[in-house]
Amino acid sequence: MDNFTTLPCPARPTPNSLSRWFDISSTRLSSLLTSHAPCKHPCPRSKPSWSPRLSSLRRDYHRFARLSRLDPSPLNWSNVKSSRRTYFKAIASAKKAHWSDFLSSATPRSVWTAKRFVFGRPPQRFPDMPGASNPAEVAETLLDHFFPSKPPPPPLLRLARYEDYTPLTSEEVSRALSKSSNTCAPGPDHIPYSVWKSVHRIKPSLLPSLLDPLLAHGFHPPSLKKALGIVLDKPGKPSYDSPSSFRVIVLLRTLSKILGRVVASRLSAQATICFLIHPLQCGSLPGRSTAPATLVLQHNVV
Repeated sequence: MDNFTTLPCPARPTPNSLSRWFDISSTRLSSLLTSHAPCKHPCPRSKPSWSPRLSSLRRDYHRFARLSRLDPSPLNWSNVKSSRRTYFKAIASAKKAHWSDFLSSATPRSVWTAKRFVFGRPPQRFPDMPGASNPAEVAETLLDHFFPSKPPPPPLLRLARYEDYTPLTSEEVSRALSKSSNTCAPGPDHIPYSVWKSVHRIKPSLLPSLLDPLLAHGFHPPSLKKALGIVLDKPGKPSYDSPSSFRVIVLLRTLSKILGRVVASRLSAQATICFLIHPLQCGSLPGRSTAPATLVLQHNVV
């Protein structure tokens, strides 16, 4: 990773050449990360309440069970029952302790996880669209509903670099990454934010060198517009024979989201400087939160 560098950007890029440069550079970087970064393969039977003590009790229980099969004496059978009782009692105690710790440290976001554990997951509903008799036709109906066709935009013939453009810095990328959660699902690249945070910590100049030409020319490559769409059913609908009874979650590439956060931060700062935002606007702005809103309310009331 220390020796990895992006390819030089074309001197006078066109939309095709800049898109090709970004695709080649991002593919080289993604291939390097996927070939060297370890992938998580969580077991569906993994339990957060498990402990080394439970593993030791399980080994003892299986050892006594094997001995009782070889020598079915009363002593061995008594050891089997005792070890089995101790093992399952320890499992129940560990589950209870883990559930108590989870509830005591619950946050507003994890409360919904606790609700799902208590009530279980709702049954998944498969869309039954009129005129769609197979999954391919159902997918086509949902795509037409969520993403209706639009006339293609006029093609860009050339790209011009902004004269007053400020180069992208590693501090801006750090701020964008700090607002990104490691638990967010990645898009088609399958690279989460935690990997990009590690890459940026090891080599802070890598991501700015990859994203800076896109910002400088105001160009968003088509590869960053590809996404994964997850269709979820809306609860409480009387019927699920219409696309409006479902919603879609679009998972973009994490690089696209990082670039979007940088642009949003720059636009917010520029809008504040140009007085395009109301002075009493407190939400979704850096440095303004509950305290300024409370002071404004107190001033108006007094």
